[in-house]
Amino acid sequence: MSDYDSTAETLRHIHRVRDHLNTVIAVLMERGRVHDASKFSETEKPILDSIYPRLRGLSYGSPEYMALVKEAWPGLQHHYRHNSHHPEHYADGVAGMDLFDLVEMFCDWKAASERNPKDGIRIDHNARIYSIAPQLAQILANTVARWPEEKKAQAE
Repeated sequence: MSDYDSTAETLRHIHRVRDHLNTVIAVLMERGRVHDASKFSETEKPILDSIYPRLRGLSYGSPEYMALVKEAWPGLQHHYRHNSHHPEHYADGVAGMDLFDLVEMFCDWKAASERNPKDGIRIDHNARIYSIAPQLAQILANTVARWPEEKKAQAE
């Protein structure tokens, strides 16, 4: 038996993890504050004014949806250049992202999926088009399944 008491060291570790989590929270809060601000630019807003009303109810990835993407492409290119939470922002797609980009991307997908709730977040489709590795795709799917609102609906 050792006379060593690990309590102080364990508490230091717990507090450091808490500090790091608070840093992550602060970064994500700031990203949430400025999320998609470029959508108000002269380049993006007129295009969004035109396509948003026609986007409602369309199934994500459908031919009609893809036609709107093609129409909005000039605005989308500007948007991707100015918003790092999109895989298109990076030459190597998702592989160029950091964890902050990834979390914001997931939250963006979640919010976008609410335009047409019957689709949900199409992790399978997005994994295919963005070449997301199976392990990361599974982590994203696990996150969908464990999202607080989803867990509540499953329990009811």
